[in-house]
Amino acid sequence: MPDADGRDVLQKGVLNHTAGQEQRPLPGRNNHAEKPSQPEKKLQEAICVLLVELCERFTFFGIVCNMILFCTVKLGYRNYQAAIVNMCFVGTSTLTPVLLGWVAECLVGRIKLVCICMVLHLLGTALLPVVSFPFEDIYIDRRHILHPVTKREQKIVFYFALLTASLGIGGIRAIVCPLSAYNLEDCGPKELLSFFNWFYWLVNLNSAVVFVSISYIQQSVARNLGFLLPFVSGLMAVITIHMVRGDMIYKPKKDSSLLITFGVISSALKTCCVRYRYFHGAVPNWLDHAKENYGGQYSEIQVESTKSLTRLFPLFAFQILYRTCIMQIPSGYYLQTMNSNLHFSGFALPVAAMNVISIVPLLILVPILECINLYLFGSKEPTIYIVVGQLSAALSVMVAGFSEIHRKHFPQVEQTLSEEVLLVSSMPCFHLAPQYILLGVAEALVTPSCALLSFWLVPERVRGISMHFLALFNGAGCFVGAFFVHTAHAGTQGNWFPHLLHEGKLERFFFFLASLMMVNTLGFWTIAHRYNNLHPDYINEFRGSLPGEKLLKHEKAIKCYDSVLQSSPVLSPMEKT
Repeated sequence: MPDADGRDVLQKGVLNHTAGQEQRPLPGRNNHAEKPSQPEKKLQEAICVLLVELCERFTFFGIVCNMILFCTVKLGYRNYQAAIVNMCFVGTSTLTPVLLGWVAECLVGRIKLVCICMVLHLLGTALLPVVSFPFEDIYIDRRHILHPVTKREQKIVFYFALLTASLGIGGIRAIVCPLSAYNLEDCGPKELLSFFNWFYWLVNLNSAVVFVSISYIQQSVARNLGFLLPFVSGLMAVITIHMVRGDMIYKPKKDSSLLITFGVISSALKTCCVRYRYFHGAVPNWLDHAKENYGGQYSEIQVESTKSLTRLFPLFAFQILYRTCIMQIPSGYYLQTMNSNLHFSGFALPVAAMNVISIVPLLILVPILECINLYLFGSKEPTIYIVVGQLSAALSVMVAGFSEIHRKHFPQVEQTLSEEVLLVSSMPCFHLAPQYILLGVAEALVTPSCALLSFWLVPERVRGISMHFLALFNGAGCFVGAFFVHTAHAGTQGNWFPHLLHEGKLERFFFFLASLMMVNTLGFWTIAHRYNNLHPDYINEFRGSLPGEKLLKHEKAIKCYDSVLQSSPVLSPMEKT
C-alpha cells in the first residue's frame, strides 16, 4: 500500500524496526489478554528503540568525554598514554557489535547474549564509579591509618570496567538496535541519505547534551562521582530493553554472515594459488574460484554477494585515515583545550564542552543538506560530499598545528582542573574553535554519505554485512590513530606528543597527519567515479547478477499483479479469467 501521508523517513525506519522481528509468545504471558492496537504497539516500540539508542549513546559519550582528564589526573598517566586508552576504547566499542553479532548467530543465541550484554553493561558502568571514588578519604581502620587503593589496583579495575562496558555496548548495538534492523530495503538513495542524515543528527544531538552536562559534573561539581551518570544511563537502557524484551530482539536473515564472506575470500585465494602453480585456467573473476562449479565450496549467490562487498573495500579503506583524524577530538584536540585558558567571564568551561563546537555545524548543516537533497539530489552528490568532507578534515588537522604554534606564544598561567593545579597557556580556548568546526563539517558530509554507499551499493541480503565491514574499518581507524600516537611519542622521544605541550612539538604530529590525510583525499578522489552512478540499472550491474534476488523480484511482481487483478473494478469477470 503506498505511503500517502508522507511521514518522515527516520520515523518510518524506526516504526518498521519490528517488521522482521519474531512474533513468538513469551513464556508466562497471557496471550489471550487484550492487546494494544497496531498503531499503539508500533509507537511504543519506536519510543523504546529510540530510548535504548539514546541511552546507550549517552553511556558511551559519558565514558569518553573526560577519560583523558581522569587518566592524567587520577591515574597519573602521561598524555600519550591517556590518548591511546581513549582511542582504543572507542575502537573496541566500534568493533564489538561486529564480534557479538557473529557470536549471537553462531554460538549463544540472540536472547541469551542480550541478557549477558545487559549484565556486562551494568557491571562495567557500575565499576567506573568504584575506580573514581576517593577511598583514601574514608577508608580508615581501627588504628586510623589510611589504606588508599593502589594505582595498580585502580588500573586493573579501570581496564576491566572499560572492557565489560564496551562488550555491553557492542551487544546492545548489534542485537537490539542494529542499523540493518530499520527495514530500509524499499527506500531509494534519496530517502536513505535523508534517513542517515537525521539518524546521525539525533546521535550528535544526544552527544552534545552529554558533553555539556556530564563533563561539567565530572570536572566541577562531583568529579569522583561523575561516572555514576553513565551507570544511571546504562540502567535506563537495561530497563527499556526489559520492557519490550520479546519485541525488540531483531532477527536478521541467516543466509549471509561475515564468516561466509571471509570463507569465500580465503577459499578463492587458496584455489588461486593452487591453480596458478599447477594449472592454467582463466575465470572471469578471481573470486569465482570459490564457486562450486569451479571447484570451490560456495554457491553462486554467496560468491556474487562477496564480489559486491569487495568492490566497496577501497571506499572502506579510505575511511581509516579519516577516522583517525576524527579521533583527534577526544585525544589531541582535547589535550590542546586542556592546556588552554578555560575561563570565560569568570566561569570555568568544562574541557569536553569544546566538543560541542564540532557538533553545532553538523546540527546546522543537516537541515540545509536535506533541502539541497530534496531539490538537487544527483548520483554524484555522495562522493562529492565525501571528498569535500575529507578535505575539511585535512584542513582541520592542519589548522590544529598552526593553533598549537599560536598557543605557545601566550604566557603561561595556573589553572585548576579536577582539584589539580596545572600550568597552561593563557590563550582562550575559543581560539581552537576553527579546527573543531572543520571536523564537524567533515562529519556532517562524510558519515551519512559513506553509510548510504555502503548500504545502497550491495544486494539486500548482505547490507548488514556491508555495514559491519564499515564498522570494522572505522574501528581500525581508531587503532591506527593510537598506533600513530605511540609511534610519534616513541620515535621522537616524546617530542611530537609531549606530556608538557609547551616543551614539545605537537604541531609536527598534526602537520604529519594532515599531509597523510591530503594524500588520502586525493586517493579517494581518483576512485570516486566508481561510486558515482546510483541509477538502479547501474547498481544492478555493480552488485552483480544474483539469481535468487531476481526470482524474488519476479515473485513480488506476480503477487502485485494478482492483487491488482483481484481488486480492480475496471476488469470484467471475463477479462479476469
